[in-house]
Amino acid sequence: MKILTGNDLASGDVVWWDGKGWSRDVNDAVDVGDAADAILAAEEAALRVNVSYAIAATRDQHGVRPAHIKDRIRALGPTVRLDLTLKPGDTGAANRVI
Repeated sequence: MKILTGNDLASGDVVWWDGKGWSRDVNDAVDVGDAADAILAAEEAALRVNVSYAIAATRDQHGVRPAHIKDRIRALGPTVRLDLTLKPGDTGAANRVI
């Protein structure tokens, strides 16, 4: 499985390609197969995302799991304190970051 990740240009948040747009939840990511380069070029040109790239991942009963530890941390947040992670759909979370 190949999925896309990058940073939202407006907020800087880590985002994942969901087939129609960008989501903050890695579990929304879809397999892009051979279309990765075309999607990334179009999205960067439209100024919706930057520092975007394709990664290997798997999907199982627990959700999407990026293959590389760096991308797992991007997907799941800090590795020590889960109370510090931004939760998808929590629109006020960014306002609480110090």
